[in-house]
Amino acid sequence: MVTRHARPVELPLELPSSGAPLRHRVADALIELLRTGHLRPGDTLPATRTLAAKLAISRTAVLAAYDELAAAGFVHAVGGSSTVVSPGADLAARAGVSSHVSPLHAVVGARSAVPAGPRWNLLPGYPDAGLIAAGHWRAAWRAAARLPVSSGQPFSPPHGPLRQALAVHLRRTRGVAADPADIILVPGVSAGLRALTAAAALAGRPVAFEQPGYAEGRRALQSAGALIRAVPVDEDGLDPAGLDADDAAAYTTPAHQFPLGARLSAGRRAALIGWARRARALVIEDDYDGEFRYDRQPVGALQALAPDRVIYAGTASKSLAPALRLGWLVVPPRLLDAVTAQLTAGPSGLDQLTLAEFIDSGGYDRQIRRTRLAYRRRRDRLAAALRRHGRHVTGIAAGLQAMLELSGTDLERQLVTRAAEHGPPPRR
Repeated sequence: MVTRHARPVELPLELPSSGAPLRHRVADALIELLRTGHLRPGDTLPATRTLAAKLAISRTAVLAAYDELAAAGFVHAVGGSSTVVSPGADLAARAGVSSHVSPLHAVVGARSAVPAGPRWNLLPGYPDAGLIAAGHWRAAWRAAARLPVSSGQPFSPPHGPLRQALAVHLRRTRGVAADPADIILVPGVSAGLRALTAAAALAGRPVAFEQPGYAEGRRALQSAGALIRAVPVDEDGLDPAGLDADDAAAYTTPAHQFPLGARLSAGRRAALIGWARRARALVIEDDYDGEFRYDRQPVGALQALAPDRVIYAGTASKSLAPALRLGWLVVPPRLLDAVTAQLTAGPSGLDQLTLAEFIDSGGYDRQIRRTRLAYRRRRDRLAAALRRHGRHVTGIAAGLQAMLELSGTDLERQLVTRAAEHGPPPRR
C-alpha cells in the first residue's frame, strides 16, 4: 500500500489518568485517536518536541512512546525525521491491540481480572504522578542511594539534608520563617496532626475547624482526642469572628481553603493572629497545595506572621505523589521535643534523601513549574466546557480542586446517573 500524502493533524490529545508509566500513557492516547478516527494511516505525528511542549511533559517520554509504537507496528519513520502512521494501524487500534503488555496481562495463569475502576478520578486533591519528570527523579534517587545508609538506631542523628533543603525552599517560595532544626519530618500530615494533638495537650479541648473543611485533617485531630468545633467559612476564608477564647487551637487552609477555594484575606489573617495571641492558642496552617496558584503570585505563609503561634504543615503528596507519605511540620522550638516524642515512625530515609537531592538540584522547582502549567491548562479546559453547558465553577484560582454548585438534588442525581452511564462496563 502506498502511503498517502500527510495531512495537517490537530490532535485532541488527553493523557489517560493512571499509574502507568508516562510513555505507555502517551502511546495509549495516540492509539485511542487511531481508534476514534482522529488519526489515520499516512498521517504524520507531531515532532517530539512539539508534542512534549503541548502536553507539558519531558521529550524523553514522547520519544519512548514513539519508539514503543514503532516497535508494535503502529508507526514508522519516513525520511529520517518524520513519524508516520502505518497502514492498518487504525484497524489494529479498533481491534484492541496495544503497544505494550500491562502488568495484569503479564501474569501467567491469572484467573480473574481486577475490577475495572472509574475512567476519570474525580476525587479532589490528587496530583497526576505521570507528570513527574522520571529522569530527574531517578537521578535524585541514584544520588541519594550512593550516600551511606543510616543505622536506624535510636541515638543516630536524624537525616539533616531534607530539613536543610526544605528550610531554604520554604523560606524562598512560601515565606516560612524556619531554621532546619524547627522542621519535623512526618509520614504524612495526618500523622503529624495526631502527634501535635498529644504534644500540645489538645486532647479533650475545643479546636476550631473550618466548616466545610478538610475531612482528613478533622479525622486526624478527632482520633487523637481533640473536640472539633465548626467555624463558618465564606469567600474570604475562615471567619475569626467565630473563634472563642476557650479554643485551644484553630485549623485553617489559608492559601486555598478546602474545599471552597477561598484565600484568607489580609484582614482576617491579622484578626486570626490577634486572636491566637490573646487566647494563647495555636493556629494550625495546612498548606496542602500552596505551590499551585494560577492567576496571581502565591500568597505567603501565615506562619511568617507569628512563628511562635502558628504550626505550619506541608506535604509532598500534592506536588509529587501521595504514595511518598512524606510531610513536614514547622513548629515553635518549645514544642519540638514534645512533638518528636509522639511520633512512632518517620518517613523512609531514602525517600527523604531523594527529595533533598531533588530540591537541591532544581528538579523540584522545575517540577512545580511544569505541573502548574499543565494543571492550569486542564483547569481552563474544564471551566470552558462547563460554561458551554451553562455551569460555572469557583475556587479555581489555585490548587487541585474546583467547586461546581448544583441547584438541587434532581440535578445532582442526573449528574451521577450520566456519569455512571459513561463509566466502565459491568463485570461479566
